[in-house]
Amino acid sequence: MSPKQQRGEATVEQVLDAALDVYAASGEQGLTVSAITGASGVSPGSLYHHFGSLDGLVTALALRWVGRLLDELVAALGRTRTARSGIRAVVRTYLEFVRDHPDAARLMHSATADRYTMTHAGRIRDSQEARLSPVAAWIRGRVESGELAPLPEPLVESLVLGPVVGVARRWLSVGDVDLEEAARTLPDRIWRSVSP
Repeated sequence: MSPKQQRGEATVEQVLDAALDVYAASGEQGLTVSAITGASGVSPGSLYHHFGSLDGLVTALALRWVGRLLDELVAALGRTRTARSGIRAVVRTYLEFVRDHPDAARLMHSATADRYTMTHAGRIRDSQEARLSPVAAWIRGRVESGELAPLPEPLVESLVLGPVVGVARRWLSVGDVDLEEAARTLPDRIWRSVSP
């Protein structure tokens, strides 16, 4: 990588870090070009050069953290031997990620992220394909072996992640959920919905 490319990547990381800090302090309404450039020390021109727009920056920020979450989920699945232990690992890993990175999790579960996801689901899936393929292969392998109910992969994924995402959103927005209790309780409940 050339020095210019290294500087460009460093600038992108600097802006993304600053944007998350601004989001944490001021919420979605605080994510403005002037707030982010002020926090990052990067010029507006540089921000537009790297991200195209404020929406592009917010999208890049959300995708950065979605990628990190997916990396952790794939790693957790890789350490399991059975479908049931895989579900337990996914639930625990997801909820620990939310607990450990609440600002990023809040952004990933925000209305802005939801709107973008609904509008650009195919593009997001394509951009995360390398991370999603192992999850799909894990599901497919467990369905084919009879460890999971013979359901389409997207349905299994929804049955497993739906309750976890719901608990995460509740904890992030209301705060009245005990994540440790959820990590203990959800895997068995989810298992009932996807076991053969």
